[in-house]
Amino acid sequence: MTLDENATRARLLAAYDAELRTDAETPSALDVTRLGPLRLVTFAGGRGFITYQDLGGADSDAIQRLVVDALKHFTQLADIERVEWKTRGHDHAPGLHEALLENGFVPDDPESIMIGDAEALVIEVALPAGVTLRRVTEEVDVRAMSAMQDAVFGDPVSTSAADDLLRRLSLVEGLELWVAEAAGKIVSAGRLEPVRGSLFAGIWGGATKQEWRGQGIYRALTAARARSAIGMGKTLIHSDSTEFSRPILERSGLLAVSSTTPYEFTR
Repeated sequence: MTLDENATRARLLAAYDAELRTDAETPSALDVTRLGPLRLVTFAGGRGFITYQDLGGADSDAIQRLVVDALKHFTQLADIERVEWKTRGHDHAPGLHEALLENGFVPDDPESIMIGDAEALVIEVALPAGVTLRRVTEEVDVRAMSAMQDAVFGDPVSTSAADDLLRRLSLVEGLELWVAEAAGKIVSAGRLEPVRGSLFAGIWGGATKQEWRGQGIYRALTAARARSAIGMGKTLIHSDSTEFSRPILERSGLLAVSSTTPYEFTR
């Protein structure tokens, strides 16, 4: 890694911590409660979410207490069914992994925090014959998109997830849903989420049916979202990327600046 790459990563990571690890991270929250450095967020659909800008230099004993108290907050809310604690690999968080496991949280697969210039993603991609891209806003399309993503991620099809997307479309300024279709069926999809008051937009929820992978569809969908972000005045793109999407974003010039691992608690 060159000195320039190190400096670029440091600059992008500093921007990520300063601009994105705030209330900008949870624009569709129903409620946010502060617990020391933590933000305890309630979303629609019975979902709790725990995040923070940093842990304020807390030692392992203090972190253990934070985990216990944060979980107690959510378990006292009857409608909360699951809680995610979002960790970042570059945080100083002694004993956090152990405290989460001891309190019933289960780690999911780690993802790469990717950041880069939006312009780098705006490329021309030749789509397979019969595949087209478009934004969707109508309920029937949003529900079809959500069902396809659930299936790709190995989850049961959830009406509440689609309900949440529809609610967010009505509330979150600039949120866009994009799909790729073949023969009238959605084969790939993803969201674009501009971050108010920052230079960032996020690309999220990227999912492509297995039989359609490796044909440039996800890259084309990413390019379409980046082009739209630039039209909103956004110059930086960020995403938490799986092992499948990371290589695509790296080829477009985005850098992995850190990692993130979600820990899930289910009631």
